[in-house]
Amino acid sequence: MFSLDENQKPIDDGTVVPEPVVMPSNDSPTSVPSPMPPTAPATPPLTVAETANHESTDSLEDIRKEALGELAPLVGKLDLNPEDKFRTTMMMIQATDNKDLIKDAHEAAKTIEDEKVRAQALLDIVNEINYFTQEKQ
Repeated sequence: MFSLDENQKPIDDGTVVPEPVVMPSNDSPTSVPSPMPPTAPATPPLTVAETANHESTDSLEDIRKEALGELAPLVGKLDLNPEDKFRTTMMMIQATDNKDLIKDAHEAAKTIEDEKVRAQALLDIVNEINYFTQEKQ
C-alpha cells in the first residue's frame, strides 16, 4: 500500500493488499477456456554451416548430374579392359537409373575372360534387371 509524504509523493509502506476474489454467480454462465490447439515444434533456422552444407550438397548434386551427362557419350571412348568397362557401365546405370545401358553392360560382361568375374558380372546384370522390373510393380 502507498501513502503520501509531506510533499504529496507516494511512499511504499510495505502493506500488501490482496487482489479481490470474484465469485461466479449462478445467473452468469462461467466460461471454460478452450484448450490451446497443439502446435508443431518450430523448426529452428539453419545455421550458417548447415546452410553452406545444404548449398554445397545441392551444388555437388548438380555437378554430378552434369558430369554423368557429359560422361555418357564418352564411355565407349575410354580405353578400358572388359572388366573395367563393365564396372563403369554398371556405375552409370546405377547413378542414372538408365536401363538402356544394360545391353552395353551385358556386352562388356560377356567379354570378361575370368569365369568367376564374368559370372559375378552376369549376376549383377540380372540383379539390375530385377531392380528395374520390380520398380514397376
